[in-house]
Amino acid sequence: MFTGLIEDVGRVSRADRRGDAVILVITGERIAGADMALGESIAVNGVCLTVTAKSRKQLTVLAGAETLRCTTLGELSAGSRVNLERALKLSERLGGHIVTGHVDATGELLDRRQRDANLELTVAAPAEILRYVVAKGSIAVDGVSLTVNRVDQTGFQVALIPHTVTFTALGAKQPGDRVNLETDIIAKHIDKLTAAARAS
Repeated sequence: MFTGLIEDVGRVSRADRRGDAVILVITGERIAGADMALGESIAVNGVCLTVTAKSRKQLTVLAGAETLRCTTLGELSAGSRVNLERALKLSERLGGHIVTGHVDATGELLDRRQRDANLELTVAAPAEILRYVVAKGSIAVDGVSLTVNRVDQTGFQVALIPHTVTFTALGAKQPGDRVNLETDIIAKHIDKLTAAARAS
């Protein structure tokens, strides 16, 4: 489990195809040099993966076929910048929102616009996940916990404060780029639990 507060922006050193999987070697000095153990979970652009090897400056993860089908990780190549976050410790503050690292869908960045100090992003998203997106609610975009400013039938808008632009890879995204989206897990559970009542 994660919070959507990015700890480091890493860079893909290698992206090696192994059958229907991809092995990613990521350079991230702050993360790799931390007290991270083999087998630990890490969110890479919002996708929960397992650390299979590490050194002082690099870590290695594997993205399987299902992960590649549901996320943008298959588009990464050497030089790609990625958002990194270690799993949440129960003793820490939940500064963002509850993020599982299980991506619901991918979206497309339609527009980026500077408005005063903030960078506004408009993202197109599939209808099946927009039911869980509400104004002033939370959504994870490439693993970054953000507040939804507006939502309609085709997508939503979020604003990145200068800190988020500087310390995540989202600030460099351009219209046409795809992003990983994870909606509120609580909303999904409520929807399932109340489905039977709505049907009757």
